[in-house]
Amino acid sequence: MAEQLPEYRVPLKDMQFLLNEMSDDQGTDGVTNEDLFFILEQAARFAEEELVPINQDGDTNGCVFDNGKVTLPAKLRDAFRTYAEGGWMGLSMPEQFGGQGLPERLSTLVGEILTSANHSFSMTPALTMSASRAIIGHGSDELKETYLEKLLTGTWTGTMCLTEAHCGSDLGLIRTSAEEVSESVYRIKGNKIFISSGQHDAADNIVHLVLARLKDAPKGIKGLSLFLVPAKLKNKAGVWNKKNEVHCIGIEEKMGMHANPTCSMSFEGAEGYLIGKPNRGINAMFTMMNEMRLGASLQGIGLSERSFQKSLQYAVERTQMRSLGGVKAPEKEADPIIVHPDVRRMLLTQKVLAEGGRAMAQFCADLLDESHKPGADKERVELLGLLTPIAKGFLTDTGLASADLAIQMYGGHGFIKETGAEQLFRDGRASTLYEGTTGIQALDLLGRKVLANQGKSLLSFTKLMHVLSKKTSSEKLGDLADTLSGYSKEWPQLAKQVGSKAIGDFEEVGAASYDFLMYSGYVSLAYFWLKMANVAQELLDGTRHPNGETFDRDFLDAKVKNARFYFERILPRARAHKEMMLAGKASIMDITESQLIG
Repeated sequence: MAEQLPEYRVPLKDMQFLLNEMSDDQGTDGVTNEDLFFILEQAARFAEEELVPINQDGDTNGCVFDNGKVTLPAKLRDAFRTYAEGGWMGLSMPEQFGGQGLPERLSTLVGEILTSANHSFSMTPALTMSASRAIIGHGSDELKETYLEKLLTGTWTGTMCLTEAHCGSDLGLIRTSAEEVSESVYRIKGNKIFISSGQHDAADNIVHLVLARLKDAPKGIKGLSLFLVPAKLKNKAGVWNKKNEVHCIGIEEKMGMHANPTCSMSFEGAEGYLIGKPNRGINAMFTMMNEMRLGASLQGIGLSERSFQKSLQYAVERTQMRSLGGVKAPEKEADPIIVHPDVRRMLLTQKVLAEGGRAMAQFCADLLDESHKPGADKERVELLGLLTPIAKGFLTDTGLASADLAIQMYGGHGFIKETGAEQLFRDGRASTLYEGTTGIQALDLLGRKVLANQGKSLLSFTKLMHVLSKKTSSEKLGDLADTLSGYSKEWPQLAKQVGSKAIGDFEEVGAASYDFLMYSGYVSLAYFWLKMANVAQELLDGTRHPNGETFDRDFLDAKVKNARFYFERILPRARAHKEMMLAGKASIMDITESQLIG
């Protein structure tokens, strides 16, 4: 059996289940789920045949910096060109700009596949599409006409240049300056750090989206503007080979993602063009940032899936001790470790986090599709806003936990580079940091997305939880429905309790925010697990007609069993986070700095 398990196999059956049975959208502009699944199969083939085999090579060889030039590992560079030339870059982007206009629920699944197969590879396409979305949403017609087609075909790639050495998430401290030199043309001066794909040799040009401050602009984030700064400009003959004053001055040596360059960039009077209005750069930037946060959540899901498959491969192969319930493999000196309860616990934890997170991402993708349409429902847009920090913060945290379990599964061998288990953890660690750390997501969720709007978006989600609990008719799932119903009432009450404490002391929000985020994540996934289990049980009982593909009973029965595992073994973690969020700030803040130092 172990010989037959591949390094990574795209979970196509689970993805097809989500497309067919879990989405309200069963067709977009004449594109059916069958069409989407056919495309998904091609993405799976590319990932399994092209990206997985070069993953360890990229980790070993990494990127090379030499006199301002960055060279990617040759196999990764070639794979990117194959990917771009295959038309994969602009899957969900508007056709008018060179995209394919396909739904986000397809590109979300493809994004997960890429990060599972090769985390370093996935970074450049994701950043380029996020930059493109900002240009689509806020750029002038001229900028759209000039840059979008090149970006959406992968001829050029994009970045987001926000962070500076003295300011991480505190963007109000940005010092990069912009000076208008003629109508619509600006000179950008300053340095940026941690710029993923800031310089490389896989594209003809790199388009940087740079946050900078105009002269006499207001202080803080209200004085920031967003600029498009290409690495190359068009010369008088109309050829894009004129060097702009954009320089890569070094790349970071990181613990993971060695095949994706993290660059320090210097803008030395570089020519740039305003995106949107002056001093409204944060508005434009958040279009890009929110896309990236949802993209980072896919990295968490992909990490859980890849960690599960890595662990499963070892669990069926490795023999250690005999089963506590009696010998399972008498022809061997010991039983495969998959028979041991604690190994099953780790495998199932990884599996339910991956599949639950995937269902959540599909729901967010449907909301994202709705938000792109004219006259989008405000409540649904706000619901997406609520779920974005939960998806980013919770799913990357649990993805990292899944990678940690993979190392534990391998024991001492998990600590050895040869097995590849440790690379999963090293590559995945960054997903909890960029686009705002878990702590930043937690503050955004509790402060801006819940308390700032009196919990309206939270109530819209708990209403969905309540409705699902009431309509779950199967006796086999009744106890799970009752549990979810209880959380649908408790979650808004907890937000009120924390909010009441915060009225006179904002530090109470900071003290409660991380545990509120984790509680929200566990409860959110419970909703998606009950929804999946309910659909699976109805298909098993014959009370629901399948939307296309008929799923085998073993797959459906596993969905129900996995839901029960989630509710009994994972969801109870929410109770501990509840206790901690309500404990208040005293035990955190009462100790003095000198006492911390000792």
